[in-house]
Amino acid sequence: MYRFVFTQVLSRFDPEDVHHLTVRALHLLSATPVAKRLVHRRLAPRDPALRVRAFGVHFPGPFGLAAGFDKDAGCVEAMSALGFGHVEVGTITAHAQPGNARPRLFRVPRARGIVNRMGFNNAGADAAARALSRPRGVPAVVGVNIGKTKVVPESEAVQDYVTGARELAPLADYLVVNVSSPNTPGLRSLQAVELLRPLLAAVKEVADATPRRTPLLVKIAPDLTDDEIDAIADLALDLGLDGIIATNTTIRRDLDAGRNGRADEHWDETGGLSGRPLKDRSLAVLRRLRARVGDRLTLVSVGGVEDADDVWERLLAGATLVQGYSALIYEGPLWAHRINRELSRRLRRRGVTDLREIIGLTAD
Repeated sequence: MYRFVFTQVLSRFDPEDVHHLTVRALHLLSATPVAKRLVHRRLAPRDPALRVRAFGVHFPGPFGLAAGFDKDAGCVEAMSALGFGHVEVGTITAHAQPGNARPRLFRVPRARGIVNRMGFNNAGADAAARALSRPRGVPAVVGVNIGKTKVVPESEAVQDYVTGARELAPLADYLVVNVSSPNTPGLRSLQAVELLRPLLAAVKEVADATPRRTPLLVKIAPDLTDDEIDAIADLALDLGLDGIIATNTTIRRDLDAGRNGRADEHWDETGGLSGRPLKDRSLAVLRRLRARVGDRLTLVSVGGVEDADDVWERLLAGATLVQGYSALIYEGPLWAHRINRELSRRLRRRGVTDLREIIGLTAD
């Protein structure tokens, strides 16, 4: 039913307008206690075999919502009720900013992808902190993804991240430093180890000082070389980070999985490409990281995840958690529930009662 609605109705409207309408509807669900509890009871993951523990946090399932959808932390309860095992909000900057000029979000349906150049549009850390401080009617695991305010120069980036971290780390189940979006000028240069080390060290000091010690992860780009991936992995181990999220969107348009997408009207738009074209590269980065760090860091895989097959493959390759976003646009609100249901069936067929039994099975 959703696919019919998408192709016949939603696809005829600007994707950002559809996104805003969707977020408003989810806000309404989050604000309706009876409805969100009923939805949560029906759709949230309940199979004990799906439960997983990562960096000291208990997750009801391994599949979560990637950053980018819920930019201002207003849909956490609704998305948890729809079946996501965790919700990563943001990217949130220390100061509110409008993002880049519209249009800035484009569908590439033949390639099952999305191009965005949003530019971290969000209401700022203060507003997100207020949203995250509200009592919740359904359980939710919340990651907070922080980025650099656009007008802040690179020389002041560390303090800008620290400002956001001080506001948000105490309210997060885990904190993510995003240095990998292609849509903020100069941001990806912060992935260079000599710049990344002082940034992560400063944010880690803030995260470590929260009452429960907030776990800290870094999110990296798919466009890094193997040597750069290894260097960041080594840095994460050296600093005592809790994990790495791989990967963000790509600026490349020569990926094998996306060749059929060249006929799409918006394939060559400037911005980060996500969805199916990113699948192979994201998996390759995950495997590179697993080979480098083993199980010493929690690896979170995102990029090109469309179905239970993809989630299963990422778990086998060494990811403890898996995230998705772009396919939600094409698959609809029951997407996470379907993935959880299929994962449960696979585990039962194999006699697996603990998800840890399969994590990294094909990597070790």
